[in-house]
Amino acid sequence: MKLKNYTSEFKNNLKLATPIMMGSLGHLLVGLIDDIMVGRLGPVELAATSLGNSLVFIALSIGIGFSFAITPLIAESDGEGDEEKGRNIFQHGLILMTILGIAVFGMLLFIKPILYHLDQPEEVVALAIPYYEIVAMSMIPLMIFQGFKQFADGLSQTKYAMYATILTNVVNIILNFALIYGIWIFPRLELVGAAIGTLISRIVMVVFLYIVLMKKQKFVVYMKRLQFHEIKIKTFKKIISIGFPTALQMLFEVGLFTASVLLAGTLGALPQAANQIALKLASTTFMIAVGIGVAATIRVSNQKGLNNFIELRRIAFSNFLLILIIMFTFSIAFMLFRNVLPWMFTDNLEVIEIASSLLIIAGFFQLSDGLQAVILGGLRGLQDVNIPSGITFIAYWIIGFPVCYYLGRVAGLGTLGIWIGLLTALTSSAIMLFFRFNYLSKKLIKEKNGLT
Repeated sequence: MKLKNYTSEFKNNLKLATPIMMGSLGHLLVGLIDDIMVGRLGPVELAATSLGNSLVFIALSIGIGFSFAITPLIAESDGEGDEEKGRNIFQHGLILMTILGIAVFGMLLFIKPILYHLDQPEEVVALAIPYYEIVAMSMIPLMIFQGFKQFADGLSQTKYAMYATILTNVVNIILNFALIYGIWIFPRLELVGAAIGTLISRIVMVVFLYIVLMKKQKFVVYMKRLQFHEIKIKTFKKIISIGFPTALQMLFEVGLFTASVLLAGTLGALPQAANQIALKLASTTFMIAVGIGVAATIRVSNQKGLNNFIELRRIAFSNFLLILIIMFTFSIAFMLFRNVLPWMFTDNLEVIEIASSLLIIAGFFQLSDGLQAVILGGLRGLQDVNIPSGITFIAYWIIGFPVCYYLGRVAGLGTLGIWIGLLTALTSSAIMLFFRFNYLSKKLIKEKNGLT
């Protein structure tokens, strides 16, 4: 097949993906803004936000991963032209996301004592605890927001969540300046101020998106609330059957990166701060891959609803090619500007030196990190989630974590060794997931043509 058959889809892919990218970057910027502002207080404070966010980020990955189940189901019903089916999926999904938000908040409070037993510097833990408690509360509005967002994404209406996250960041920046540093009538709360800013901005985000969706004619049918007799266990099970394995995929990956934070923390506050800087920068580019991945999910799900598997495969591969081109650009940028980017976070020369070395490895794994995220999106569009969950577990915990631990602690390479382990894990995941999608998409084409 000619290259043009794939590149011709770039415009359609980016039209869907760009608002999702912006929205995903917006979520990340909430934490990134916290880190940049808190980083000016000192490396210990920056390490504290890193530690506080480590467990929160795991919980966040579970919730967001679970919410991803809503998008392919909505997109498939949209491809079929069945609005009532879409309404039922959305309303059931929103109920589940609300329950999940409350459960995640409760879980984070329950496991808070773990922070005292992770072999982290005492001064870092002391600062991290109050920050952690408040940010944990923000999981409730964030999970409700995800329910609305993934529904709108499934209908290919990706711009509204982007508007909400832009507003969120404006609110967060204003509140952070006021509450971290103590401007005007506001007290200087430092890390606690950053956490309060995050909580309030996420409440604003979900309220804004709800109001927007309620006022748009396209969503009127879907926003009609379920009557009690319409609530079906079968629909909950359908969403959970996709959401739970998807949450595990996110958990396995984010869990490995969280483990890297904790491993770096055992080396001291400065290596942990450097690790946090490199992770934030790598996570920023990863949000681009998330956007392309959701676009792949939507477009693959639409073609699945139309039962057009040849187009499905072509569109999926166009997304794979697109992310490789984009991430190659970021790879070069990380390597060229590795000595400049850490200055956004701190002026501590030792932290900057460590972080710049990590950005070399981050540059290398841009390709595999982006590709595995988008392939997972394509597989999610096929509603193939169980085997990919097994693949990600093997890549991150059977292959990746032992390499991180051995090179980081045993071989004495420190944070550099940890990041070589991350590169190994992401590359393994990308290769195995590609083989899975290639096999499954070919199989579906053969079955439709009656060849098997």
